[in-house]
Amino acid sequence: MLLLIDDEPAQRRLVGALAARAGWRTLFANDGEMALATLGTQDGMRLDAVMIDQWSPDYDPTDLVQDIREQRPSLPILILTAHNSVAVAVHAMRAGATDYLSKPIAPDQLLAALNATLSAAPDSRELRPLTEKISAPLAFEEIVGSAPQFRAALAVAAKAARARIPVLIEGESGVGKDVIARAIHAASPRFRQRMVAVNCGAIPANLVESELFGHERGAFTGAFDRQSGRFLDADTGTIFLDEVCELPLDAQVKLLRVLQDGEVQPLGARMPIHVDVRVIAATNRRLLDEVEAGRFREDLYYRLNVVQLTIPPLRERSGDIPALARHLLARIAMQPGLRSLGITGEAVALLMRHDWPGNVRQLQNALFRAAVLCEGDALTPQDFPQIAAQIMIRQKGSTTPAPRVSDGEAAGITLFEMDGHVRQLADIEADVVRLAIGHYRGRMSEVARRLGIGRSTLYRKLAELGIDSAA
Repeated sequence: MLLLIDDEPAQRRLVGALAARAGWRTLFANDGEMALATLGTQDGMRLDAVMIDQWSPDYDPTDLVQDIREQRPSLPILILTAHNSVAVAVHAMRAGATDYLSKPIAPDQLLAALNATLSAAPDSRELRPLTEKISAPLAFEEIVGSAPQFRAALAVAAKAARARIPVLIEGESGVGKDVIARAIHAASPRFRQRMVAVNCGAIPANLVESELFGHERGAFTGAFDRQSGRFLDADTGTIFLDEVCELPLDAQVKLLRVLQDGEVQPLGARMPIHVDVRVIAATNRRLLDEVEAGRFREDLYYRLNVVQLTIPPLRERSGDIPALARHLLARIAMQPGLRSLGITGEAVALLMRHDWPGNVRQLQNALFRAAVLCEGDALTPQDFPQIAAQIMIRQKGSTTPAPRVSDGEAAGITLFEMDGHVRQLADIEADVVRLAIGHYRGRMSEVARRLGIGRSTLYRKLAELGIDSAA
């Protein structure tokens, strides 16, 4: 059961309808006073989560969060806020809020957050990643990752960016499909035009065609005004269709016509309208499986799949976690109310041991939470109690012991430059030597033996590479 604190009827109906899809019953409160009174009722004692909508620019939910925490210390609290209200969300989280969602709400993110509150495991206080909290787009050279499969996908994306051809991006939720789509647009000749992002799974099935292709006044009951549609909004630019596999079959037919003929026909319009739009689509499922299951048109699949990118999950490129963590912390520090933080080798080692089912978005979520609550100058393993608990639960359920991850391994060996080119051999060799010296705590005889070289050769390399033996 969910308690939604919001005085806006339309928002209440939306959240209530989305929650009902997963079997949630929603109680409503117009303000904090009514919400606190509800906590003491019979229904209030059965609540699984509270959501507070920051409905006024002058409203600070911090006091309400603290009041709820006093009555119900273990009750998860979500803050629903606008994209430009990060500072308010930071204060609320420091007061005890569990996390925040940004408007407009994506159904999958809301349901993932609500479902996570039902878990009795120690990680129930850390919800799944709810939203991309850092929205500034990245260029290809700024995207962090050196895993060969990931760099290969970025190389293909960079080449495809210069053409008008459609691109299909496949990968699990949270791997960064949106980030790559925005990088493609930024590197394309259309970069000065708009990129319109549409979450296909967030649009009710009966409104998909109107939302994408527009409608004329009077086209259907409730169509009081003409609406241009997202494709016309993106004319001469790019449209990003996230979770394209969620499109109903009727809408798929119209999308196919756009790709084939460059025309959209708004509902109720007599004539089609020509548009010049570059289409980038993304899905967290394997779209060919959806075709074989009859849920996605085969002809549309081949139209979208001119260039296909498959983004590997974070668990398959754990060597990127050290660089990713530091990069994300630097971006988090730009948010209002936050500051620059380091991260210790022990903390990075802990992060590398997690399997990250929510991928990069979940890593960012964990770092954001830790940065909000951290009182020191660097994040330590103690700042990630939920991650440590999840690792412990997974190890208890495993029949094989988890591999030991040392500080040296946490540092990682980066094989590629940020532009995708392989690093020089001397630089890689220097990193290996530093890692070995740290791993064997400066015991140079052991370092030389494990590297398969003599001590004299090791010391010569140290001099050539400019490495101090205490590295």
